[in-house]
Amino acid sequence: MRKYRLILLLFLFAFSVRAQQGNPTILSGTVVNSKTKEPLEGASIRLKGSTNEVITDKKGQYKLVTYKQAPHVLTISFVGFASSEVQAQADGNQISLIESATQLNEAVVVGYGTQRKADLTGSIAKISAADIKKIPVSSFDGQLQGKAAGLQVITNSGVPGEGVFVRVRGTTSINSSSDPLYIVDGVFLNNTSLQTMNMGGRTTSPIADINPADIESIEVLKDASATAIYGSRGANGVVIVTTKKGSYNSKPKISFDVSNGWVQADKSTLPVLASGPETAELANEYWINSGIDKPSLNQTYANRPFRPKSEGGLGLPEEQNTYDRIGDLTHKGYVQDYNIGVQGGNNNSKYYIGAGYSDQQSFVRVLSFNRASLKFNFDQKLSDRISIGLTNSLSRSYRNQARTGDGPQVSLWNSANSAATYTPKYADDGTSVGADNTYVLMENYNVNTVTLRYIGSIYGEAQLAQGLKFKSSFSLDHNNYDESAYWNSKTSIGKASNGSATSAITQNTTWIAEQLLSYQKKFGLHNLIFLAGNTIQSNTIALTSADGQGFANDNYQLISSASVRNSSQGWTRSTLVSFFGRASYNFLNKYYAEATLRTDASSKFGANSRWGYFPAFSAGWRLKEEGFLRDVSWISDLKVRGSWGITGNQSGINNFAAQGLWTGSGSYADIVGTPLAGIGPYQLGNDDLRWEKTAQTNVGFDLALFNSRLNVTLDLYKKYTSDLLLQQPLPSSSGFSSYWANIGEISNKGYELTINSVNIRSKGFTWTTSLNISGNRNRIEKLPSQLTRYTRDWVIMKEGYEMNSFWLYNQLYVDPKTGAPVFEGQDGNGAVTADDRKIVHSAYPKYYGGIYNNFSYKGFDLGIQFNFQYGNYSLNLNRYFRERNPLSGGVNAKVLERWTPDNINTDVPRLTSVGNNYTIDQNSRYLEDASFLRLKQLSLAYNLPPSVLRNLRLTNVRIFALGTNLKLWSKYTGDPESNVTSDPTAQGIGSFGTPPQPMGFQFGFNVTL
Repeated sequence: MRKYRLILLLFLFAFSVRAQQGNPTILSGTVVNSKTKEPLEGASIRLKGSTNEVITDKKGQYKLVTYKQAPHVLTISFVGFASSEVQAQADGNQISLIESATQLNEAVVVGYGTQRKADLTGSIAKISAADIKKIPVSSFDGQLQGKAAGLQVITNSGVPGEGVFVRVRGTTSINSSSDPLYIVDGVFLNNTSLQTMNMGGRTTSPIADINPADIESIEVLKDASATAIYGSRGANGVVIVTTKKGSYNSKPKISFDVSNGWVQADKSTLPVLASGPETAELANEYWINSGIDKPSLNQTYANRPFRPKSEGGLGLPEEQNTYDRIGDLTHKGYVQDYNIGVQGGNNNSKYYIGAGYSDQQSFVRVLSFNRASLKFNFDQKLSDRISIGLTNSLSRSYRNQARTGDGPQVSLWNSANSAATYTPKYADDGTSVGADNTYVLMENYNVNTVTLRYIGSIYGEAQLAQGLKFKSSFSLDHNNYDESAYWNSKTSIGKASNGSATSAITQNTTWIAEQLLSYQKKFGLHNLIFLAGNTIQSNTIALTSADGQGFANDNYQLISSASVRNSSQGWTRSTLVSFFGRASYNFLNKYYAEATLRTDASSKFGANSRWGYFPAFSAGWRLKEEGFLRDVSWISDLKVRGSWGITGNQSGINNFAAQGLWTGSGSYADIVGTPLAGIGPYQLGNDDLRWEKTAQTNVGFDLALFNSRLNVTLDLYKKYTSDLLLQQPLPSSSGFSSYWANIGEISNKGYELTINSVNIRSKGFTWTTSLNISGNRNRIEKLPSQLTRYTRDWVIMKEGYEMNSFWLYNQLYVDPKTGAPVFEGQDGNGAVTADDRKIVHSAYPKYYGGIYNNFSYKGFDLGIQFNFQYGNYSLNLNRYFRERNPLSGGVNAKVLERWTPDNINTDVPRLTSVGNNYTIDQNSRYLEDASFLRLKQLSLAYNLPPSVLRNLRLTNVRIFALGTNLKLWSKYTGDPESNVTSDPTAQGIGSFGTPPQPMGFQFGFNVTL
């Protein structure tokens, strides 16, 4: 009975309150897009000062009941539009919302489709076309440095057309490739160099075949939610490139871009060698300190020119020249770039046609790269329900190459650095003195590569029902890579064999057939998107090569003219079959969820483990749309995100890694001794060889403040890679040295922070800043046995430590009394044992990123970009080889700081061949801090005012000047980004034989009709 009394009292109280409020008022109206006048479903209508709120329906209409007295002020908000406050009208309101400056409605390319930026639950960075055309490098991946958080880009050398080191959220594999997957207009690119000739550890970049001027935008997919739709291809991140396609119902727009300029050596990064007299002084001192200055003790050194005449040697005349080979090898290299594009469309079709030519002469003589390209994209609506389209890209790239990596013989850059500065330019007969010298190579190098590449696709799309679409496509990436070289009789190789020629043609063909079914449906305030698809992919590589030696003279350079000829042929293929699906859901544009599943079967793996299954889940919550944040005016937007998923990797192993193979190249002799062909075992199989897998967890938030003038994105992630693909050693008694197996685990964890701000926005003047900074910690979690890298085992892979850690004897200081180095762990007698060798630092940075400031005043704009990296170390091979023995050639000027009785406070030991001063290869003294801050780009541009453009009947004219790599701040001796090898799994071995990045200066204009 008491319960009913309480209910009655509550009812009477509510009735009395309602009676005091008076009669209800119904507020109604419509909310539309101010630009398109389309109704906005799901917009929030709230009575200011209360919690009374309704949502617009499909027609953008709303009805809100209130008992408050007039006037009634309504607050209207919708994702991607600026919030608005209006006073309710008696006959209803039509409220127009303006698209917000936050660009939340901006389309972002995701796997097999697009999404609004506001709806993303994964971690994706978008880079516009304007950001990737300013830096004069041949491939667009090199232009991405410092542009996106979590994207580490290192330009290993200053040679145009060479490979670039790219990582998305760290290195995930020891043996397999950690390069991201590149997709251009839906075509999966081959990003592995087809180079077969030994260029001293350098490889060319397949990405350089793409003209950056054709690119509209680039998306970098980073977390598992974003990449899982690509399954086995997405473990290392995905870079999606969208090229220009024109627009429907738009008149033709013609653009013409021209730039010219030059590149030159940054002298702060060039090696500095001791002069001829200084080299003689150091050599004499080295002899005396080693106790071998008397000819009777070692006749090998008796006639060396370094011993003073008073000692019976030849001495070194004061008038002896010092030859600056590095100065002679470098020059101003000319760069030029021309591009023309036409795009437009009518009611049923749209198109883009682009043509470009780029020519880059390196600041190192001989080296050059040029590319001619043609692009044609076309889309056609056959009816209201059916459309077709195609993309085509054809390019021809030419490289005038030279070996620039390890070894002084035929290595152009290393020859200039390795030869003693007193050595004459030529021998008496005009050929090389000893190993090839710089001048002979500059005049006689003949190594060339021509690449013909086609990248294209064709598709058809049909709308089967409302919201239901089917798309079928076929894409092709075909690369014909033609290499040739001739070493004439003046070079060391040609001199030894009366001329030597090599030719190799490699053809790589990848085709992909895809079927895609998508469905999108709105159920009131619910929005559902379903996607299902299938992919069949095949990759074939065919190689034919030949070489010849012994030519009548250097006028005959074709292999058919050689007296001795050899040839070989190779062929390999892999296939991949995939099925995938994705379901996306959002409610009120406030709550988001997404699930993805992909399964792949690869011919590379064992019969028992060919299929891999890769799921991912993500969710998002837009807190700004909650009532408790809507009245917080200084918060423009706030969303939190989270994701988890698994992706796979099969890169880095050969196409038949799991199969037991036999070879027909074995041979044996018959009774009379004639070689006969034979068959023998070649590789041990593994039917259980399976996918390398990476599980990744990501949490993050997107925050916009002060009317979106300050935007902050923060992501925290953890990646864990298991079942590493490695070669497991076998006892020799098995008849095999190793076999492919799944062993080892690696983790990566880190953070990514992006801040974009509008610092000043006033009449005629704007200042904006974009900052991104990322940190990643890599660790080998499990590895049965340690692995070492490089000939002297400088780098180690060991459980519990970062990949590419340096395994060295740690030099603490130089004893000021004796000039001998003191190592950590050595005993009282100065003895150093193998147990004293330690892991010292890593090749990976603690953090890296970029900061870009743009200042615009009326028609002028000034852009300044800095890139930075901190905490990584690099073993300076230039110092290692050029400081150890002044008798061996060029001597690094650092040796002039060696210990002497008059210079006891130094880290350079006393010059001698005796003891540990210079005989320990793995000395940490050559390990340098490779942290850097680089002024990457400085641009100044002027845009002609509209009044002038109208008189000229032009849409836009922009005149610009651009400088790149203008200043470097680093403790490293040389270029801290240099790396001796282009091996994608290796980093941290720098400088030796590697040209640094050059300074660049360009001037040009962009005209749009």
